[in-house]
Amino acid sequence: MTTRTSPPSGPLPGLAARAVPYLPLGLLAGLGAILAYLWKWPCRFDGVWNGGAGQFTHYCYTDIYPLFWAEHLNEGKIPYVDYPVEYPVGIGAIMEFARRLAAGDGVRFYDVTVLLMGLSLVAGVLLMAALAGSVRPWDALWYAVSPAVILTAYINWDLAAGALALGGLLAWARRRHYLAGVLLALAVATKFYPLMFFGALFLLTVRTAKWQPFVKTAAAAAATWSLVNVPVMMINFEGWKRFYSFSSERGADWGGLWFFFQTKQWGVLADAEKLNTMAMAALAVLLLGVAVLAVAAPRRPRLAQLCFLALAAFMITNKVWSPQYVLWLVPFAVLARPKWGALAAWQIAECWYFFSIWLYLTGRMPEFADQGIGDTPYFLAVWARAITIVVLMALVVRDILRPERDAVRKSDVDDPSGGVFDGAEDRFTLRSLRRTTAPADMNLSTDSR
Repeated sequence: MTTRTSPPSGPLPGLAARAVPYLPLGLLAGLGAILAYLWKWPCRFDGVWNGGAGQFTHYCYTDIYPLFWAEHLNEGKIPYVDYPVEYPVGIGAIMEFARRLAAGDGVRFYDVTVLLMGLSLVAGVLLMAALAGSVRPWDALWYAVSPAVILTAYINWDLAAGALALGGLLAWARRRHYLAGVLLALAVATKFYPLMFFGALFLLTVRTAKWQPFVKTAAAAAATWSLVNVPVMMINFEGWKRFYSFSSERGADWGGLWFFFQTKQWGVLADAEKLNTMAMAALAVLLLGVAVLAVAAPRRPRLAQLCFLALAAFMITNKVWSPQYVLWLVPFAVLARPKWGALAAWQIAECWYFFSIWLYLTGRMPEFADQGIGDTPYFLAVWARAITIVVLMALVVRDILRPERDAVRKSDVDDPSGGVFDGAEDRFTLRSLRRTTAPADMNLSTDSR
């Protein structure tokens, strides 16, 4: 009789060993998904979303349930084909999938959608942990169970875009560039904000001259976005265009700083006719600042740092700033600067805003005004959220300019999520440009003498 002494062969043992550290994070993310569902209890089980101010005073409002009727899904209408939808095609596809399983029942439509979003949260947490690297995977707990995530998880379809975006960036980190392009394109086709991440990739590509991976990713993204959008455009262009028309035509709305400016009539900032121009100009200025920082910093910034700065700039200058947009930013804020102090202050401000917006909407209903709040307390919450994010941005900029203060790089790593950028040499910086032009300037001065 022989006795086996060697370990079993095959990929499973190694795969299992790598997966074990992520199991607790997955379970905690599942707990966060369940807590988010239970938070909506008064709406889901007590029916307060069916009338009056109950969905606001119980803080359980969701877009998902009323849009079942508003988008005519209850009538069996197919998004874009039979009725224009104010969301990109990725969300339209999720709507259609849930509609087919709902069998005309709005509550079932909500439950199916929440199940998909809960799975997206679990996937997003695991992907974020992988992006954080082996040194700091537990930073993903901020995304799994933070109060702001639990409060806002099921207001809209944002978690699906988050999982796709994080998956795309993880594919980039693992140097699977075509897959990165596919997933990032699907994220953009679900929510527009992941487009900012292509800018971050481009800036680091300029600095490192790693052009081939970026071109592969961009080409795969362009092909994928076209593949999922063009067929819908051909079937019903007007239905497909609704999202883009709506985004362009809408005015200043809840949560945005522009809404404050218009409500308080702050001079030219309150000019509704110039809103699109001002918002785009403000975003351009902030993104230009990020671009200069990316090529001027003494050490190449980490990819997560630039993703965070670009995304935060997009949110601050947006015409609307819904409470669930915190889901966009949490993973990247944590990956950019995993220090609990400023993050905790920001999360408190986000929770403050979450409760304030529902009380503000209650206060605008004459019959329930005594249960709500007015402009002053509401706009205090608006500004608290904006200021805490600006502070976070400033701290990330400081870490980029003084990389020895970067909590991630203190762990003797360069850029865990950077992929080809990790450990790459600089090929272009503003300092190198000055060194290149300096001899020419010197020669001109000599010749003039």
